Amino acid sequence: MDDPTDKGFEMDPKEAAGLTLLRRLVTGLLGVMIVGFLVLIGLLVTRFPDFDAPTPDWPDTLALPDGVEPEAVTRGSDWIAVVAGDEILIFNAGTGALQQRITLD
Repeated sequence: MDDPTDKGFEMDPKEAAGLTLLRRLVTGLLGVMIVGFLVLIGLLVTRFPDFDAPTPDWPDTLALPDGVEPEAVTRGSDWIAVVAGDEILIFNAGTGALQQRITLD
């Protein structure tokens, strides 16, 4: 009668060679993935923007017309756009003065 606790088994030498090849391929893939991850981290660190870069100045206040509730704000090189409901308000970035009002359909 066979012993169920016996862990030994016989394997064909061709199957053993195939498993050895598979083990080496998996180990190689692991190495390639580790190197790729390290390269990715290195690129993020070296190419990340400088945190000390100057940021554009914002006006101290923007005088919104009465009843306008801002939903989004976008900054351009010399303008600030405020989205409010169905219109876009364009302000001068230097002075904060309202330059244009665009109504959306």
